[in-house]
Amino acid sequence: MNCFGRRFRRTSPARGSSKSELVPSKTPRINGWSWPPQPLQVVGWLVYVYLAVVTFGIYVPLLPRPWSAVSYAISGVSFFIHFFTNIATVTIDPADVSVRAKKNYSSPLPLFDRAKQAHVIQNLHCYLCDVKVCPKVKHCGVCNKCVEGFDHHCKWLNTCVGQRNYWFFFGALVSAILAVFMLLVVILFIFVQHYLDPHILRTAPQFDAMLGNTTWLVFLPLAPVETSSAGLLTLAFITVMLCTVCLLLLTHLLGFHLYLFYKGISTYDYVKRKRQNEARKRDSEAKNSCPSKPHSSTQKSHEGSNDCEPALSQSPSFFNFPNTSPLSSRLSESICTELENFKTSAEKENSFNYGTENPTENNTRAISMSVITSKKPDKSEEDQGTGETSIPVVQDPLGSSVMAQDPAKD
Repeated sequence: MNCFGRRFRRTSPARGSSKSELVPSKTPRINGWSWPPQPLQVVGWLVYVYLAVVTFGIYVPLLPRPWSAVSYAISGVSFFIHFFTNIATVTIDPADVSVRAKKNYSSPLPLFDRAKQAHVIQNLHCYLCDVKVCPKVKHCGVCNKCVEGFDHHCKWLNTCVGQRNYWFFFGALVSAILAVFMLLVVILFIFVQHYLDPHILRTAPQFDAMLGNTTWLVFLPLAPVETSSAGLLTLAFITVMLCTVCLLLLTHLLGFHLYLFYKGISTYDYVKRKRQNEARKRDSEAKNSCPSKPHSSTQKSHEGSNDCEPALSQSPSFFNFPNTSPLSSRLSESICTELENFKTSAEKENSFNYGTENPTENNTRAISMSVITSKKPDKSEEDQGTGETSIPVVQDPLGSSVMAQDPAKD
């Protein structure tokens, strides 16, 4: 029953606190033959074998002389150069000379700790390979080694393309384009002649024993195999589609590298510059699309304050108060508002009097204005200073004028 007390699964590393220690070390790849192969590398070799078989076993033998000899020569040289340059590109180790000089080159490399160094290569020293490198050296993460004159990592070749194997890579690219283009021309010629004049394609001695035109022979002249016309054309259609795709991809790649020759840069430099330009473009778009809101609100407040100042300056001089504190400004604004309202009401009252005004009414209005605009006296001063009795005023029922009440009538 002791098995219940044991811990079969470990939930934390046995030793070390660094996150990089959880990642197992990786052995550098010597060349493109290092195991395991990439899927695209296998696909590339299968396509190469298929195109070689259909070229030299099916379609070129059907050509009449001297076109068959010319096609054998051009296609044979192209396929041979491509095979040789491809093998050379895959076999050559593109690693830096300082890396290849190490005795423990094929052993697992130490893990990179970003807490100690910001980059793998810093100050021309690679902390993974632990060697001094040249300025044009880059550490490939797939191959896990420093590559001299790094251009790019090719998944079709399962290795890096650098200074040591670049020209072999370029030769393989050009030869592949030539071979595929030649095969495409041959197939199109056979397809057209199959309907126009099939006897031109049946010049081989093995066709003399064939009575009908519907039977064709492939893998001439060593191992002729009979096939039908439909089978020959179906295989030709599949091959044409495959050749078209390969030709588009290879031509695009060749044009890209010719552009790099013109600019004098590598593929890595091109990708690096493109990422930097995209990062700058994103930063500029982010700055333009996101203006600061506090700045706009501050600007609005300034505009509001500027709009208020002319209104205050246009008011009469006795409405301006020397105090600039918030409380005094609020009090001054309220007083000014009340006085303005009273002035407006007084003007309205004057506008309603169409007849001659009574002197008593004028005296009453003057007294009220003087009381408002002047300082409010005390109650005792009011009693002492005012000796006159005010005459009561009543409104005319007809609303045409204001008339004073006769005290004698009372």
